[in-house]
Amino acid sequence: MSVAAWKPAVEGIQEVFHASFTTHVYPAHTHDAWTLMVLDTGAVRYELDRHEHGALVDGVTLLPPHVPHDGRSAHPAGFHKRVLYLDDSVLPSDLIGKAVDTPMLPDPLLRQRVHQLHLTLDQPFEAASRLALITERLTHHFAGTAPVVHADPTLADRLRQLLDASLPDGMTLNAAARELQTSPTHLVRAFSRRFGLPPHRYLTGRRVDLARGHLVEGRSAAEAAVLAGFHDQSHLTRHFRRVLGTSPGRFVR
Repeated sequence: MSVAAWKPAVEGIQEVFHASFTTHVYPAHTHDAWTLMVLDTGAVRYELDRHEHGALVDGVTLLPPHVPHDGRSAHPAGFHKRVLYLDDSVLPSDLIGKAVDTPMLPDPLLRQRVHQLHLTLDQPFEAASRLALITERLTHHFAGTAPVVHADPTLADRLRQLLDASLPDGMTLNAAARELQTSPTHLVRAFSRRFGLPPHRYLTGRRVDLARGHLVEGRSAAEAAVLAGFHDQSHLTRHFRRVLGTSPGRFVR
């Protein structure tokens, strides 16, 4: 058995929970949050509102808040799961009934997006962007509607201006959405259509540019990282390599 739990600095996510179990059986219980789960190995059987269901590796499971459920491994070898507990405000409450009826979604794109979100939880702006697209897809899955295309042609440019003005600290995606009076999902889609990359990647690129300038001026990589808005030198190095193909130290030499 292995268990890890923490609260990331991402609006809308109450808790992250990664666990491997073999013999543990969850008794019937409820959460005050939406439970978004993917399995990396194994399979899980559970009752949700007194109806039997299964969770598999190739799908995404969404359990609604305040609805009783239990859980147990479907195989002797056990399972490994990754769970996000989402604030009940992240998804509309009128989806609860649909989620009770069909809690597992065999959607490869949705599963890939949830996987990518888990990999970027230490990068709040990128994680928020990914969460916005996930909640949009979940909403339209259960509502049976297509995503709405935002018609405001100035939205992407106004977001870029906000992001540029917020450097090096940056701002949250939700704060930008409130400032521009739209939804986070509309911001991500409008920006990606207009500039060919999502806003979190644009923001990271601008920070790399700032760090590059500080390095050329003779500052150390550790100092340049902080001044450009990165967590630390290793955070800068990871993105510096991705953008420029080399480390900050080698770039200076």
